[in-house]
Amino acid sequence: MLQTGANYKISKEKRKKCPPNIAYYDASARQSAYELKEGLVKLFRSHHIQSRELVIMCIGSDRSTGDSLGPLIGYKLEKFHIPGISVRGTLSEPVHAANLAENLELINSSYRHPFVLAVDASLGTHEHIGYVTLSEGPLRPGLGVKKELPDVGDIHITGIVNFSGMMESLLLQTTRLSMVMQLADVISKAILYGITEYYEM
Repeated sequence: MLQTGANYKISKEKRKKCPPNIAYYDASARQSAYELKEGLVKLFRSHHIQSRELVIMCIGSDRSTGDSLGPLIGYKLEKFHIPGISVRGTLSEPVHAANLAENLELINSSYRHPFVLAVDASLGTHEHIGYVTLSEGPLRPGLGVKKELPDVGDIHITGIVNFSGMMESLLLQTTRLSMVMQLADVISKAILYGITEYYEM
């Protein structure tokens, strides 16, 4: 669970105030999956990942509604059995705070030169709820619930499931499942479309 974008609005008039390396997408918008896919493909191309092993690390817990975004996305992607792509973190085998370091060690020992796309739920402002972020660099899982965990990923995607504030763990438990499912649908479609386009499958 990441805390993100606490002081930024998404309106076009205020987009200049957003962090320059973070792109925001409204998951309720009709073209959100397509637009996120376009941003993802650009990052794939800028990093020249075709010669690297792509690992999609979906972080979160299936025991908390708000934090289940990552495992839901992993579950959706795993069903496609995409050749040459590794998906870690699903509903049946989630990657969470207790086993994150172990999974990172396994990735580093199993792949020669992996490129890791990290996916996680995040907390933001009321205006951000229901938005997806895409950014270069690693994410810091656990930040939203005051946990210190290893940084993950060469690039990352987050879905903002609720607002940040006091009692974050309670907020995650009371997050609407419909919101999480909408974000999971958009993100999983964008990743699948992005991989298909980039690798010309």
